[in-house]
Amino acid sequence: MRACCWNGCRLWVVFICLILAAGCAKPVRDKSSGASALGVAEISNGSNQANNLSETSRFFESAIADFANWPDRIIQDSKDIFLKEDNFIALMLAGGASIAMHQSNADKNIAGHFERHRVLRGFPDESLNIIGSPGTHFAITGLWYGLSAENQDEFNKERAWTMITALAVTGLTTVGLKGIRDNDTPNGKRWAWPSGHTASSFTVASVLDEFYGPEVGIPAYALASLIGWRMMDTGDHWASDVVFGATLGWVVGHTIAGKHKDLELAGFKVLPCMASNSGPVMGVNLVKQF
Repeated sequence: MRACCWNGCRLWVVFICLILAAGCAKPVRDKSSGASALGVAEISNGSNQANNLSETSRFFESAIADFANWPDRIIQDSKDIFLKEDNFIALMLAGGASIAMHQSNADKNIAGHFERHRVLRGFPDESLNIIGSPGTHFAITGLWYGLSAENQDEFNKERAWTMITALAVTGLTTVGLKGIRDNDTPNGKRWAWPSGHTASSFTVASVLDEFYGPEVGIPAYALASLIGWRMMDTGDHWASDVVFGATLGWVVGHTIAGKHKDLELAGFKVLPCMASNSGPVMGVNLVKQF
């Protein structure tokens, strides 16, 4: 694990050095062209700086606008999640199952089995812990959002913002329930129910499933399930914590992504079309990015 961290640090150092080298590199002056070549280089350099400033400005303008409307969007999306009858029933059933598992000693029996037959240790254990962390999910989605905003890719920017909103709703709900329940994990840690890693991982998988279909959704669900297994295998969570966390993530992810997903047909984005060349015409455009 230390070797991997050290190699990763060295890669980041090399990457940063390359960026600094590229940024600090000066244009080579062409002696045969004299002042003209230098003038062109200065104009080009000024143009590049203006473009960089423009891209930075676009990112911050987009982020400020989205964050300004974010509280209202979280509130409205939360209402759509928790006031929907099907979602409410699913969460109540998962909550009831959690209570039954904990009171009937099923949780203790499952935890004892994992303690006697632990599978994940060392690097696989730590890797899944990092991959399933809500902080990791927010960081990767934030990078997705930033790159999309910089490239003026509204389609992917909106999808990234939808993912961020879904993760936020899941995170706020999880923390609130943990504070209310305040029970200990099998290994003695506080705030066991529900599992935040599991809830966040299933939120990501559900959003990806809504956006990209089973080709991406199935592997994402498999990874989320493995993370839930890891939470029980290490004693970080009871089985009931994982059951409710998975249900919460599934409900939040599918509801929010389904609400904000653009209408698509065979992978094409469906947009309205209006024309008036030889009279009023209405129809649809099918748009797809390659």
